[in-house]
Amino acid sequence: MLECPPSEHRSHGHVWPRGEPAVRETMAGIRRKLGTAPASKKAPVGDGELAALIATLGEDLSGLRDRALLTLGWSSACRRSELVALDVADVELQVEGLLVHVRRSKGDQEAKGYDKGIPYASAPALCAVRALQAWLDAAGITEGAIFRGVDRYGHVSKTRLSDRSVARIVQRAASAAGLDPSRYGGHSLRSGFMTTAAEKGRPLEAIMRQTGHKSERVARGYIQHATVFKNNPAKGLV
Repeated sequence: MLECPPSEHRSHGHVWPRGEPAVRETMAGIRRKLGTAPASKKAPVGDGELAALIATLGEDLSGLRDRALLTLGWSSACRRSELVALDVADVELQVEGLLVHVRRSKGDQEAKGYDKGIPYASAPALCAVRALQAWLDAAGITEGAIFRGVDRYGHVSKTRLSDRSVARIVQRAASAAGLDPSRYGGHSLRSGFMTTAAEKGRPLEAIMRQTGHKSERVARGYIQHATVFKNNPAKGLV
């Protein structure tokens, strides 16, 4: 049973008994022997990188859409699938900013949904609230999917973007900004928000409330490198 990985085991129609003591102990032994170094992750888009990406965008429909997607994806810390799943009915303009309702997320198997607040940014060019309004107004979108394709003639599709489209938009803007596009992906917006918030001293609880993380351990894994020099005990020793 343990000669093949869980995915292959399931593909043959078998249940993977991960909760069984024998399975847990065996898998833990494998991890101790082989190690659990994470796979190479895409670089986070910090606030500086976000500004560089936004600066490359034009004022045509594609540029307005990409500005809205990049700023909202970053400020909301949404997963790619959550971002492209948003409909006009899921966002509500309020005095403080934008209220975004995520109807279903990775950790919300019962589809109860939860809300995120997106405040107005002090820098207008990086403001997700203003960028989203500009995109919807210019595209004439009043219902249905928020993020849609735009063809070369400026025609807005009725079909929503795929989660893979988020990565392509990030990489295209990164390339235009003179950054290595291979280092960035769709998840770079979410992880970039987390690292920037951690660097600026936002409490972990508040960061997790925005990202929707349930596990503190997982959330800390994303922001660990952002705080490696914060209160470092080696600083000033020599």
